[in-house]
Amino acid sequence: MIYPIVAYGNPILKKEAEEITEGTDLSALINDMYATMDHANGVGLAAPQINQSVRLFVIDSSLMLDENDEEKGIRRAFINPIILDEYGDDYGFEEGCLSIPEVRAEIIRPDKLTIEYFDENWNLKEEEFSGMTARVIQHEYDHLEGILFVDYLKGLKKRLIQSKLIDVSKGKISTDYRMIYPLR
Repeated sequence: MIYPIVAYGNPILKKEAEEITEGTDLSALINDMYATMDHANGVGLAAPQINQSVRLFVIDSSLMLDENDEEKGIRRAFINPIILDEYGDDYGFEEGCLSIPEVRAEIIRPDKLTIEYFDENWNLKEEEFSGMTARVIQHEYDHLEGILFVDYLKGLKKRLIQSKLIDVSKGKISTDYRMIYPLR
């Protein structure tokens, strides 16, 4: 099933997601999240973006890389993740979000992280990621904390996108995927 994606302005996107009871069968939800992400041409999707306030996200960072990159992307689900550390060099990259279409902004993030999470089979993992994979994880993890990439913008940069954010929340945008708009 392909879910509609929740648009900017919906309170679920600003709420900290709830932990999932260990052992819960998430196979159907995870498959649906991959299908929804793929349908929207995304590289990541967090459960709050499909109106489910639980600590789960899926990513496919291979879509962010080209054949010359040394880094290899991953396609993976992260259940009840905890970022243990973020480190390395800070670098900027223009981010976007399926919940905030037509808005992009340069966001500064550390280039490495260590994360603990459960995989789809409830195996506990602790791994280090870097580069684009780390960035995609950081962005999706933020969704579970109720943080959007535009929350990192300050002052003039934030004011310059305000009218665009209002347009998104009212549905005055065009997407190739279904969305739920809070002010429509």
